Amino acid sequence: MPDWHTISNHIKTTCGESLDTNSAQPVGGGCINAAYRLQTDSRQVFIKVNSAHNLEMFEAESDGLAELAKSHSIRVPKPLCCGIAGNESYLAMEDLELKSSAGKPNQLGENLAALHQVTALHNGLPRFGWFRDNNIGSTPQINDYEDNWQTFWSKHRLGYQLALARRNGAGNKVLQMGEKLCETLDGFFVGYTPEASLLHGDLWSGNYAYDQKVQPVIFDPAVYYGDRETDLAMTELFGGFPTEFYAAYKTVYPLDEGYATRKTLYNLYHVLNHYNLFGGGYLAQASGMIDRLLSELR
Repeated sequence: MPDWHTISNHIKTTCGESLDTNSAQPVGGGCINAAYRLQTDSRQVFIKVNSAHNLEMFEAESDGLAELAKSHSIRVPKPLCCGIAGNESYLAMEDLELKSSAGKPNQLGENLAALHQVTALHNGLPRFGWFRDNNIGSTPQINDYEDNWQTFWSKHRLGYQLALARRNGAGNKVLQMGEKLCETLDGFFVGYTPEASLLHGDLWSGNYAYDQKVQPVIFDPAVYYGDRETDLAMTELFGGFPTEFYAAYKTVYPLDEGYATRKTLYNLYHVLNHYNLFGGGYLAQASGMIDRLLSELR
């Protein structure tokens, strides 16, 4: 059980609000952090708790939520404060009473399209990455800035995951195929130049819901600036997004026809990450994806 007395004192100092520590109710659903709902002087707050060495993960999540909120395109939980209390780190944010259904999927599509139209430029050119690293699940996600998208994706996404896969025992064949894919990424971008769009970064069906006014809300981000197709691709990886969502998105911000192929390239990152986190059949799935992608270039 978290040390609520210490956390409460820290929140009082940093946020100016007192917690009713007797109101702590555990919230299920997460696999990385413990989560609780508590009452303050004026509202309910949602608090994630982990070991003290995970403070940086919470700081990055807080910054990510703030970056998304700054776009004024889609609702996110407002981060309140984060810190270390004793042996634990925590992140406090506003508690939104969310429902996973009975919302407006078309508005979710429209709002996501608006988010993706927020872009990062450096000297008039797209700038891919973010000012800090964060996490994809519990895996570090490197966001070092690059001016070239293919370089960013090869080095900081696929290349990073392939290096982890090597350490986790992946065979030479899939690693060599993956390295070859990284060397030939330009072939997937003929006639298409991505913008550096503001991304949620981990947009699967468990990371969106609807508030009490049935407005869409996204949360648990892995924010950076990159090709908007990466967010769209992940919505298709595990399903859970209705057809109205895609139709509304494309009406606001049409997709390039090459997306049909590139979505496999982008979802490969997440499948490799699942292998590195969970092992099992994800390596075979990644191998099949790499083979299909390389066949597109033959």
